[in-house]
Parts: sequence; C-alpha cells; structure tokens
Amino acid sequence: MNNILDLIRKAEQTHILDKNEIVRLLEDNSCNEELFNAADSIRKKYVGDEVHLRGLIEFSNICKRNCLYCGLRSSNSNVRRYRLTPDEIIDLAKKAVDYGYKTIVMQSGEDEYYTLDMMKYIIYNIKKLDVALTLSIGEKTIEEYKEYKDAGADRYLIRIETTDKKLYEDMDPGMSHEERMRCLSDLRSLGYEVGTGCLVGLPGQTIESLANDILFFKEIEADMIGIGPFIPNEDTPLKDAKGGDFTLSLKVMAITRLLMPDINIPATTAMESLNKNGRIIALKSGANVVMPNVTEGEYRKLYALYPGKICTGDTPAHCRGCITGKIKSIGRVVSEAKGFRVKVNM
Repeated sequence: MNNILDLIRKAEQTHILDKNEIVRLLEDNSCNEELFNAADSIRKKYVGDEVHLRGLIEFSNICKRNCLYCGLRSSNSNVRRYRLTPDEIIDLAKKAVDYGYKTIVMQSGEDEYYTLDMMKYIIYNIKKLDVALTLSIGEKTIEEYKEYKDAGADRYLIRIETTDKKLYEDMDPGMSHEERMRCLSDLRSLGYEVGTGCLVGLPGQTIESLANDILFFKEIEADMIGIGPFIPNEDTPLKDAKGGDFTLSLKVMAITRLLMPDINIPATTAMESLNKNGRIIALKSGANVVMPNVTEGEYRKLYALYPGKICTGDTPAHCRGCITGKIKSIGRVVSEAKGFRVKVNM
C-alpha cells in the first residue's frame, strides 16, 4: 500500500508519472480515497474553489457518423431527429445569459445542414452577448475551424474517446484515428482552447490504453478534459456490453488532474447517470466545471447519447438552481468569470 501512496505523493508533488505508474494506480483500489483527496487538493491549489458553469445547447441530434456506442448514430432509426434553426440557437443562448451563464457550449451530431455561413452567423450573434463560446460539432477542415475562430469561437471540444487506434476505428466505422489527431493539432495551431477526453469502459479497452489516454492529454497540452463512463445504449450494437465503471472513471479523472493541475475538468453528466451524487463526487475528486443543459422542452430527451441521462425532464431554470445548490452544499462557489484556463508555471 505504501508504494501506491508514494505514487500518489509523487504525482501530487511533480505532476509526472510514467505509463507503468499510472497503470498501477488504476489497477490498485487500496488507496482510492487518498487518490481522490490528492486530486481535490491539487484542484484547490491550482484552480481554486470556483466551479465554472457552461450552458449546454444541444442543437441537433442528426449525425452522419455511425459510432457503435452512440445513440445518435446514423443507423439508429429509433431516435426522432431534430435540428434547431440558427435563430432558435441564438435565442437559447440569450436565455442562458439571463440565467447567469458566462460560457455557452454548442453541441450537436455531425450535421452537415449547418453551412459555414450559418455557423458564422450563430457564433457572431452569440459572441455579442459577452460570453465565452465552445463548439463541439466534430471533424471539420482547418479552413472551417479558422473561420469559426475568426467569427469569435473561443474553445473547441473534440473527444478522442480512445487513443488506441484499432479500438477507435473498430468503435467508429469509417472514421480515421489520424484524422481525429489532425483535428486536435489544427485546433491547437489556430489558438483555440482545446478540449478532448475519453470514454472509460469501452469493450476491448485495457487499463494500459487508459494510461495512454492520460499521457496523450498531457502530451498535447489539452486545456479541457472530459472523462466519463461508457453507458450501453439499447439502440446500438453495444447494447449488451458491460459498460464503464464509475470508480475507474473517477480514477482516470483524478490522475488527469494530478498530472495536469491547471486545466478545466468537467464533472460529466454520465457520472451522475451511474451514481446519483456523481457530479458532486467528481467535483470533490478533481473536477471544477459543470455543464448544465440549457436546451428546452422535448429536445432534452431526444439528444439520447445513452440511457438514463439525467435532468431530461427539467427546465433550464431548474437545472441552474439545482446545480448551484449542490455546489454550495460542498463549500464551493459558482464562478462569475468566463472560465478560461489560467496556465500556472510549475
């Protein structure tokens, strides 16, 4: 056990672990509380007690991709599809600002309906609201990414899901691991804050692979990392898979915090789909961001990535009040800032 505690202390003090050391921490459950407490301590030291809220607009559930794990996959005929108009998206952003959000996250499937001009119109009008804007709309050309950036987009989230090339291409038919890497590289070169992340518990995924994921996040100097458990969806080919483990997902997140002390890490909604206190537990284990849904009405239910998704019957106002109460209950405060990463020299 002392050896594991020594590894935790090493990560806390140096923010460096090699692959074998990460694997040992992930495999050994004897000191999980110490690991989570260390991640919480580093979170407090480097990013403070403020929790950044990002207002999430899920504006289209139409996707040209056919990823095996995702409920929005193009082959899923059981999902009723929708897309919001540009002005509907802008209107939701205005309401989110009224609720007090300083960051808007626009997320969708890879829906080619939204032309470059439409996206620039949306971005320009949301940026007039004096908010930070994150896009999460998949793989685009560097020229498109540049146009979004020039229109005002600040951040871009594109999860790698797994750095294991074979597993990635097995899970995402017709997609290229190199292309995903290219997108991350292009976004970095254009000056975005870059977000990525992984799914924990994909069929065929190994502990070694998860260790590689963590090291990859550090290698590319990602600014935001989202980590959540894989949750099987009955309308996908992986419906009978075992699914991800809450504790292992939390450990991947905590180690990521120890190795990347000043980044932004969300307490993901998938965590709370497995544990009713999942987001609070994550906030006490290294996370400092929450992304409440500000989409309205039936669309909240139709963005069906996985079953058991939380808060689909709530209003945006209720979500804002609920998460604010939870944050205050653990002695943390809701940030009034836009929540850009503040890099710390270590």
